[in-house]
Amino acid sequence: MTRAAIVGSGPNGLSAAITLAQAGVESTVFEARETIGGAASTAEITLPGFHHDLGSAVYPMGVASPFFRSLPLSTHGLRWIEPDAPLAHPLDDGTAVMLEHDLAATAASLGPDGKAYQRLMQPLVENWPDLSEEILGPVIHWPLHPILMARFGLFAALPATFLARTLFHSERARALFAGSAAHSVLPLERPFSSAVGLVLSVAGHATGWPIAAGGAQSVSNALAGHLYSLGGRIETAHSISSLAELHDYDLILCDVSPRQLSRMAGSEISPAYRRSMQAYGYGPGAFKVDWALSEPIPWKAKDCARAATVHLAGTLDEVAASESAPWHNSVAARPFVLVAQPSLFDPSRAPQGKHTAWGYCHVPNGFAGSKLEAIEAQVERFAPSFKDCILARKVWSTAEFEAWNPNLIGGDLSGGAMTLNQLLFRPTSWQYRTSSRRIYLCSASTPPGGGVHGMCGHHAARTALNDLGLSQKS
Repeated sequence: MTRAAIVGSGPNGLSAAITLAQAGVESTVFEARETIGGAASTAEITLPGFHHDLGSAVYPMGVASPFFRSLPLSTHGLRWIEPDAPLAHPLDDGTAVMLEHDLAATAASLGPDGKAYQRLMQPLVENWPDLSEEILGPVIHWPLHPILMARFGLFAALPATFLARTLFHSERARALFAGSAAHSVLPLERPFSSAVGLVLSVAGHATGWPIAAGGAQSVSNALAGHLYSLGGRIETAHSISSLAELHDYDLILCDVSPRQLSRMAGSEISPAYRRSMQAYGYGPGAFKVDWALSEPIPWKAKDCARAATVHLAGTLDEVAASESAPWHNSVAARPFVLVAQPSLFDPSRAPQGKHTAWGYCHVPNGFAGSKLEAIEAQVERFAPSFKDCILARKVWSTAEFEAWNPNLIGGDLSGGAMTLNQLLFRPTSWQYRTSSRRIYLCSASTPPGGGVHGMCGHHAARTALNDLGLSQKS
């Protein structure tokens, strides 16, 4: 029997192991930490009884993932909780512009921009199953739905600022789109910064932005449960410092960053390939705060309590300035802050009557300063007296992120900068393969990139199976 070692138990590592196990490959996952999950983990880090998602918390691409949807994850305890609205974006006038599940309702709330919004989104929403399969596939592939992809690409290739200012005339519509586009972690003036904004908006209307009951750990635990059911193994507290330790495995799939791979692989990869791994570029980092709260965040715009995700920055211009700053080694005075408030919809996250939330902003990679005051000031801007609700907090600098999870180089949560070159050739034109015939890369640094969807691991494993002449079983 073919034997495979998977280094790292994040969603991509677990997805790779499942894909291999489905094909009859004996699969063992090695995890350096005592708990599995990587950036899809949950823990008590402030006060007893307050369960915080350490990395990811909201899963628009998880619920849409073709691979996750093919697995019986509910059998292993995964339950998606869908908030009343996917997204809220409060404004300084005390209102919030909402991304509703219903496309028509969202369009109606945008006034004169509603028709343009509906024309842009409706064909993509109606074809979301096909679109999600295409965009979560390898970047370089023959499209199964060329007309749909041509329509998507026509708008996705545009800078988000250009698209928003061309299609929309009100600050409400522009701000709503800018906040979603900011998840690209690109300057919004750059080409292709619209792509993520379109995908997340369409996902909100089609399948939602759910949270996982019990926290991010539930996603990882369900994947692990299914792997066990297929005969796979997971060894925790087992750090792999050199791939030479895995000399008796036929395959090695690495859910690690290219920089880590270049250190771990040693002489098993060629000097040229090592140089390409060392040259791989990382994007802005994140500065994050987890809060234990005495009550829900007291939003001025009450609609914000209908969503687990809240975007804080006000206008398109503010979002654009904030997302451009880290690329110029600075941070905006009023940064764009992404807030998650899962306990509003999942009471298991905190003691009765209490709540959890987190917020983060983008900062230069490896940023050594603190943005705690700026983040909390942004929350207070839209939720006066917020600080009075704080019982405890845990602050994550870029260095603390990387120390906790070595994949998060310089605090980069996306597995590498989403520049045009690294979008097409992520991390290189080899994609999942390396110069070694038995070593593959399966982390978020491979297509289709960051996010909890498991597709990087799934595609890497399928590539390895094809190279071995093995077929995947259902």
